[in-house]
Amino acid sequence: MKLSNRVLNRTLLARQHLLERSTLTAHQMCEHLVGLQAQDVPPPFVGLWSRIADFDPATVSDALDDRSLVRITLMRGTIHLVTPPDALRIAPHIQPELEKTPFRKGFNFGAMVGLDPAEVRKNGEAVLGDEPMPAAEMRARAAELYPDRDPGAVLQTWLYQLPVLQTPPRGKWKDNSRPVWSRIEPWLGAPPDPSYPLAELLVRYLRAFGPASTMDMQAWSRLTGIKKAVDQLGDRLRTYSDERGRTLYDLADAELADPDLPAPVRLLGWYDNAVLAHQDRTRIVPDGNAPPLRAFASLVSSIFLDGYLAGIYKIFPKGGVARLRISPARPWSAAECAEVEAEALALLAFLEADKEPVVEILQPGADLKP
Repeated sequence: MKLSNRVLNRTLLARQHLLERSTLTAHQMCEHLVGLQAQDVPPPFVGLWSRIADFDPATVSDALDDRSLVRITLMRGTIHLVTPPDALRIAPHIQPELEKTPFRKGFNFGAMVGLDPAEVRKNGEAVLGDEPMPAAEMRARAAELYPDRDPGAVLQTWLYQLPVLQTPPRGKWKDNSRPVWSRIEPWLGAPPDPSYPLAELLVRYLRAFGPASTMDMQAWSRLTGIKKAVDQLGDRLRTYSDERGRTLYDLADAELADPDLPAPVRLLGWYDNAVLAHQDRTRIVPDGNAPPLRAFASLVSSIFLDGYLAGIYKIFPKGGVARLRISPARPWSAAECAEVEAEALALLAFLEADKEPVVEILQPGADLKP
């Protein structure tokens, strides 16, 4: 059966809870989405606000304090907000590839080439110990142990080699303090669990992002062995094809969405997995409309109209004013502008409640900088 791009679009939005806001808790949403991208502090809050009705950001801050949510390096080597069970069972899949990265020639211009990985890891374990430690302190210890190497590169190496997570206060609502790191086991009171099958992780990916190709699954996870794991699922899966003829896998019991379902305007945080979790993103990003990934690094975020990326935005708070500037990817109708403005004002009321909200819709392709 061939699936149209529109079916794939509405199915993705439905599984991402972007067609209508959900009654799931923040913990349940993190479990369903297999984590929210949390490389920076605001995006997971924006992602949850866009998906959960009456979302209260204090629930995430409290969860980071009581350790029922954690911020940990997982898929694609980036930080995700996840529940402790997911931290413990996903990390062992990710860790082997992470540990290889620092000793490749392309890592920090070969800064770690020639060092013994086992010795570097042993030193990192001794430095970090069982108590959380600020990154600055770890960097200082790296400079003492490796005076002829870039201490920043040594620090990065330890953060790849050791199963670690970021501890609060960084990551709490409005708290962008410097990172403090802890090994997983002392923080969560349990070691990583290597028994969780990759096939089960892919089942959960499909529930949140499917139908998808094996290349999509690999783009999301950066893991090898995807095809073998898919084959292990047998009749738990069904197959489709897309408009390009690619084979797509989905759970046999999963429903496809009605392509005629309306899709409201949504403003997501930068690097949201709804945009990044497929190798072929045309189901949500029209050809030619995708901002380059480097744009997201400048705190630029996506706007979706009728289910597709149709522009980017960035918030500029200054003094008592919060200015949300929008660069459409195409001309918008008056009705579309009004719908976007309403959602943008709602987002400003959530993120910058103490400031006067200003929404500026610029010409298509305009620079967001004021």
